[in-house]
Amino acid sequence: MAVMPRIFRRRLAAILALILLLLGLLLTITQWLPRLVGIWLPPDTRIALSGSPRWRDGGLWFPAIRYLAQDCPLAEVNDVSLGWQNSRWKLNAAQLTLNSDCLQKLPAADGPSAAPKTLAEWQAMLPGADVHLAKLVVTPWQAYAGALDLTLEKNQQQLRYQGENLQLAATLTGQQLAINRLTLNHPALPEPVTLSGHLELPTFASGLPVSGEVAGQLALTALPHPLQLTLNWQQQQGVLSVAMPDNVRPLLQLPWQIGDDQIRIEQGQYFWPLAGQPLSGFINLTLDNWQSGLETSQISGRINLLTQGRGGKGNVVLGLGPGHLSLTDSHLPFQLTGESKLAELQLYGSIPGLLSGSLLDPQLVLQPKSLLRLRGRLLSTLEVDEARWPLAGVRISAQGIDGRLQAILNAHDPSFGHFRLHLDGRATDFWPDKGEWNWRYWGGGEMLPLQARWDVKGTGGWRDTLIHLDTLSTGFNHLAYGSVQVEKPRLKLTAPVNWQRAAQNPSFNGSFRLQAGATRFSYGGRLADSTLDFEAKGRDPGNFTWRGSLNAGRVGPVRVNGRWDGERLRGEAWWPQQSLTVFQTLLSPDLKMQIRGGELRAQVAFSAARDQGFQAGGHWIVKAGSLWTPDSEINGVDFSLPFRLKDQQWQFGQHGPVSLRIAEIKNQFAMQNIRADLQGAWPWSEQAPLTLQEVSLDLLGGQISLPALRMPQHQPARVSLRNISLSELVTAIKPKQFAMSGRINGELPLWLNHPRWLIEKGWIANSGPLTFRLDKDMADAITRNNVATGAALDWLRYMEISRSWATLNLNTVGDLTMEAQVQGVSQFSNRRQTVNLNYRHQENLFQLWRSLRFGDNLQSWVEQHAALPSNKDTTP
Repeated sequence: MAVMPRIFRRRLAAILALILLLLGLLLTITQWLPRLVGIWLPPDTRIALSGSPRWRDGGLWFPAIRYLAQDCPLAEVNDVSLGWQNSRWKLNAAQLTLNSDCLQKLPAADGPSAAPKTLAEWQAMLPGADVHLAKLVVTPWQAYAGALDLTLEKNQQQLRYQGENLQLAATLTGQQLAINRLTLNHPALPEPVTLSGHLELPTFASGLPVSGEVAGQLALTALPHPLQLTLNWQQQQGVLSVAMPDNVRPLLQLPWQIGDDQIRIEQGQYFWPLAGQPLSGFINLTLDNWQSGLETSQISGRINLLTQGRGGKGNVVLGLGPGHLSLTDSHLPFQLTGESKLAELQLYGSIPGLLSGSLLDPQLVLQPKSLLRLRGRLLSTLEVDEARWPLAGVRISAQGIDGRLQAILNAHDPSFGHFRLHLDGRATDFWPDKGEWNWRYWGGGEMLPLQARWDVKGTGGWRDTLIHLDTLSTGFNHLAYGSVQVEKPRLKLTAPVNWQRAAQNPSFNGSFRLQAGATRFSYGGRLADSTLDFEAKGRDPGNFTWRGSLNAGRVGPVRVNGRWDGERLRGEAWWPQQSLTVFQTLLSPDLKMQIRGGELRAQVAFSAARDQGFQAGGHWIVKAGSLWTPDSEINGVDFSLPFRLKDQQWQFGQHGPVSLRIAEIKNQFAMQNIRADLQGAWPWSEQAPLTLQEVSLDLLGGQISLPALRMPQHQPARVSLRNISLSELVTAIKPKQFAMSGRINGELPLWLNHPRWLIEKGWIANSGPLTFRLDKDMADAITRNNVATGAALDWLRYMEISRSWATLNLNTVGDLTMEAQVQGVSQFSNRRQTVNLNYRHQENLFQLWRSLRFGDNLQSWVEQHAALPSNKDTTP
C-alpha cells in the first residue's frame, strides 16, 4: 500500500515536469522555432516571429511571421492561425506580403541537388488542407492584391483568387490544369482581359506544360470589337495568335519552339490596320541557356517595322543583344536604325543603346551618334524641312529622362514663310509634370503676311507641374500690314511667365513689354515710338485675359484689355479725352495742316485670328477742332466716326453715319455751317457702296447743297446753288476790271467716275435783278486800242440784267464750256437800250483756279469776243 503512493507521486512529478517543459517550449517558441526551421532554409535566410503565439479558437495563432533574406523582408504574414478541424488542416492569415525586391538577395544554389520529385509525388505528400489568405500583396504590383483560397487534396487541388483587378479560378487534377476563368483589369483597357483554357503539365513540376490551349478576349478603345487571343502548343512548339473577329489576317502571330537550351521565335509577324497607314513587320527572338535561369540566359533578336507612305517604302530595324536580363544587373545592347515613311511624315534614325540595371527598374542609355530626324507635314499647313534630335548620352528610366535634350527644327508654312528654331537643355529625372528640365531656345524666320523677318531667344524650364519662361526677347525688323508699317517691334518679359499645370489649381501669368519704333501710314502720317505694357492671367496659354496700357509719344496712355482663347485674340482700347494737338504727326506733311485745338476721345475693339485676319471696330469723336492750312482756317469741327475694319475693307457708319460738322472755314471764300454725312464701305463696290449725303454749306450769302452722292455712281449727284451773292463773289475774287451784284441759283449734275464728264448739263440762272459794271479805265483802254470793239463795249459799261440763263459742261480734263443768254438794259451817255446777249465761253477751269486771275481772263475774253448787240432798242 505504501508503494502505490510512491509510484503515483513519481508519475505525477513526471507529468508536472512534462507540463513545465511544454510550457517552457511554448513560452520560448520565438527563440527556438526559427532556429529549428533554419536548419532546412537556404544560407543567409531566416524566420523571425513577432509577439508571443497563443492558443485561439482550437488552433495555434501567431501575430506575425517574417521570412528574411539578408535582412530584407522577402515575405511577411500577419494574424496566422493553424488548426485541425474535421480531419483537415486549416490555415488562415489576415495578409501575406511578398517583396519581389528581395528575390535578388536569395543565394544561388551550390553543389549537386537531390533527384527532383515528380508532380504526382508532390501531390501524394499533400495533406487535406484549406488555406485562406484574406489579402495577398506582391510588391510592386499592389494594384493586383486580393484574397487567395486553396483547397488541397491528394487527387485534386483548387485555387480561387479574388481581387479588384485580378480574378482567377483553376483546378489541378493529376497533370491536367483547367483554367476556368482568368480576368485582368488595367487602367489602359476599357474592359477586362478574360482567359480560359486547359493545360497538361509535365511529369516533373519544374518543367513546362506538355500541351494545352488558352483562349480569351482583349478589348481596346480604338477597336469596335474585342480581339481574340489564342495560345496553343504541343510538346516543344506552339503559336501565340491575336486576331480581329472580322479580319482574316492575324494582328500578331508568334510561332515558338523550346529546346533543352534554347527558346526561339522565328518569322513571327505582326500587323496593325491603322487608317491610312497600316503597320506590319517581323519578329525573330532567341533565348539561349534558358534553363540555367534568367541571370545567365542570353537574349538576341531582330524586330523590323515596314511602312509605306510619303516618299515610298520604309524599314526600321531593332536589333537586340546578345545580352541578358537580370533582377540585379541587366546588360542588353540594342540598335534602332532605318527609316519610317508614314502618310505625311518621314522618320530617320540611328539609335544605339544599352538596357541596364534591374529588370524591375530598367534603364536605357543611348550611346554616342544617337540621332533621330523627321521630315514631312506636321500640321495641316506646316511643312517640316528637317527636325533633328541628337540623343547621345540620354538616360531613360522609370524615374525619368536624364541628360542633354536638344532639338533643331527647320520648317515653313506657305502662308507665313520659313523659320528655324533651336532648343538645348538638360533634364534630371524628367517626365511631363515630374522632375526638372531647364532649357534655352533661339531662332528666327520670316512672316510673309506682315512682310517681316523675326527672331526669338530666351530661357526657361519645366519643374514638376510648373513650366516657366525666365527670359524672352522676340521681335520683327518691321511690320507692314495694309496701309500701316511699324518699325522694329519687340516683345520682352518684365516678369517671368509661370504656367502651373496642376489639376487642382491651374494658373498662367506673366508680364510683358512691347516696344516699337515709329508707325507710318501710307497716306504720310506717323505715330511716335510706342510702348505697350501688359500682363496676362488665366488657366493656361490657351485661355487667359490680358490688360495693359499703351503710350506713343504724347498720345495716351490708352487702356487696353482682351482675351486669348487659343484661336482668336480679342481686345478693346479706350482713348481718354485729350487734346487734338497730340495727333499732329498723324497728318501727312503734304497736307500742310496744323492742328490748333480741339478734343478727341475714342473706343476701339479688335480681334485677330488665323482664319479671319485682323478685324476692328469702334467710334472716334472730335469736339471743337481747329485746323490751319496755308490758305484757310477751319474752326468748330465736330466729327463722329463709327467704323469697322474687316478683310482690309472699312465700313463707315455701322449703326449710324459718319457725321462732320464745321462751324466755319476762313479762306478766299468764307464758308459756314458745313454739314456732311458718310455711310458705306471703302473701298466701295456694287455690293457695298459708299454714300455721301446731306451735304450743305453756307457760301457767298447763299447755300450749296448735295442731297446724295453714291459710289459707285450710276446717277449724277446734283449740287444745288441757292441765292449765291455775286457781289460777295466779286469781293472775294477782288477783280479790278468789273463789278457785279445780285443773286443766282443753279444746279450742277456732278460725276466722279464718268469717262468724260465732271459736270454735264448744269445750269445757272439769276434770282432777281443783276447789275454788271465794267471798270471805266478798262473800257477806255479797250476803246482806244480797237474802235469797233470799243463801240460795242460801250453798251456793256453798265447793265441791269433782268434775265440770265447759262448752261455749262465740265469735262475730266478741266475744259469748261458755257453758253449763256443775257437780257437786260444798258445805260451809256444818258441813253438806255435793251440788250440781248448770246455768247459761248470756253476755259480750262483747273488753270483758271490755279492762276486766280479771273479779271484779267475776262478782259482778254471781252477784247476778243465783244460785238454789237444783235437787237437794240433806243430809249429816250
